[in-house]
Amino acid sequence: MAAPVLCSGCPQRCWALVWVYGRCRHRRGAPVGSTCNWMRGQSSVAQQPLHTARKPRKGEPEWAAVVGLEIHAQISSNSKLFSGSQVCFAAPPNSLVSFFDASLPGTLPVLNRRCVEAAVMTGLALNCHINKKSLFDRKHYFYADLPAGYQITQHRLPIAVNGSLAYSSCAGTKQSQMTTRTVRVKQIQLEQDSGKSLHDDLRSQTLIDLNRAGIGLLELVLEPDVSCGEEAATAVRELQLILQALGTSHAGMAEGQLRVDANVSVHRPGEPLGIRTEVKNLNSIRFLAKAIDYEIQRQIQELENGGEILNETRSFDYKLGCTVPMRDKEGKQDYRFMPEPNLPPLLLYDTASLPAGADSQQVINIDQIRERLPELPRVTRERLVQQYGMSWDHSFTLLNEVDLLAFFQNVMKETRAEPKKVTSWVLNTFLGYLKQQNLAVRESPVTASALAELLDLLDSKAISSSAAKQVFEELWKNEGKTPAQIVSEKKLELMQDQEALEQLCHSVMQAHPHVVMDVKGNPRAINKLIGLVRKATLSRADPTVIKTILERKLSS
Repeated sequence: MAAPVLCSGCPQRCWALVWVYGRCRHRRGAPVGSTCNWMRGQSSVAQQPLHTARKPRKGEPEWAAVVGLEIHAQISSNSKLFSGSQVCFAAPPNSLVSFFDASLPGTLPVLNRRCVEAAVMTGLALNCHINKKSLFDRKHYFYADLPAGYQITQHRLPIAVNGSLAYSSCAGTKQSQMTTRTVRVKQIQLEQDSGKSLHDDLRSQTLIDLNRAGIGLLELVLEPDVSCGEEAATAVRELQLILQALGTSHAGMAEGQLRVDANVSVHRPGEPLGIRTEVKNLNSIRFLAKAIDYEIQRQIQELENGGEILNETRSFDYKLGCTVPMRDKEGKQDYRFMPEPNLPPLLLYDTASLPAGADSQQVINIDQIRERLPELPRVTRERLVQQYGMSWDHSFTLLNEVDLLAFFQNVMKETRAEPKKVTSWVLNTFLGYLKQQNLAVRESPVTASALAELLDLLDSKAISSSAAKQVFEELWKNEGKTPAQIVSEKKLELMQDQEALEQLCHSVMQAHPHVVMDVKGNPRAINKLIGLVRKATLSRADPTVIKTILERKLSS
């Protein structure tokens, strides 16, 4: 049943609802709309009274879930957003801290051009409107890892607004069909990262590392067009691939370069939206999906048991597989936003508005950045399907595994083998070995050139498929030998002497008359004869050639 639409009270805006029956139900053709105040601070949602469950009407669907995402992506830059301090993961604590990062009196911010270009490029890739004038603000809150007592962000007028993120997934019994959904991007803003608090429970103390303080972040606020953990995980993974393709962020979640906050609420159809909870700092695609699905079910169970949902911040305990309370948000926090007095408005230009004689190093041209946009993941998948005739699920796998697409393309450049055979070897054999030994593509002992040479030997029928697997296994030992050398040493070449092969087939038939009789009664039993001949040749004979010889001898 298609999901009905609940008007939100904003003109020409509506909610897209998806019924929850203990798991995600994907919607087909459901209208997707906007929310009025979903993520504007604590907004009107935090001011609503607590809702408790009522009994569902007869035939009425149980619950609708609404999920909004806030994503922080660390900008890929050599220096921080407002200082010249180097950006380096896992550097010694407090070794990359400038006077400005430590908020010493008299220090002033200097905006990093690279970070602005990264924000514009990301906005263009996500179909955003780029504001030619954006403003910086101070967001005040007090915490030990924020030396200044405020964060420089873009609260009033962000650099990019009103975009969209299309994300796709494979469907169907054979994963051969692709379905695409869209989540709206409310805004993208530049802001500083905070430092890191390191809690030492043994000594009951907290240590502060300011290496991360001041690193440039892209905060991406997505509208609540997501309804379950699976959808959220797929959308974030697509965004991760886009950021990596653009080069605007490494987006490694394990390194904290991409962090997700999920705002989750449930309500009965036809009723006001429920109180939302925020699940903070999700740093894994898998944990993101688990946390959202758990929180949806937790809220449903709480309401059905007559309880209340609190407007609170929660974290996900991956060991227990559940969300746990961190702090309540009932008292609206006053961040005391104010304009940043030390930074002028950020002005961007396009070709039409660019001042005459302007120095290209002093201004940022939106159109020039648009021209530098690389091929995005969605387009890459479409190209792979059209160019190589591969299935959609294979194209997803090539992009989802880091560096696997580049490896595949390098093999294709150096081999004469068919794309289908190359795809099979890369995704089954090569990737299987990597997974088995928990290695990344860049750590593989088998190079793209070596695999290409092996596939050429197989394509020219110099070796059999089973022999090719033996060669690959030897290559994996990384002893510095080429496929041709391994074939020669192991004597794995296919038998080319047709007369000798025919004589061998005749001898096998003579030695196994009962198998020959079985073949005459059941043609499929010829596979046993083929196996016996291959065994006699130490797998050095082509099964197709063997089958042709045997069929001719059996029919004579």
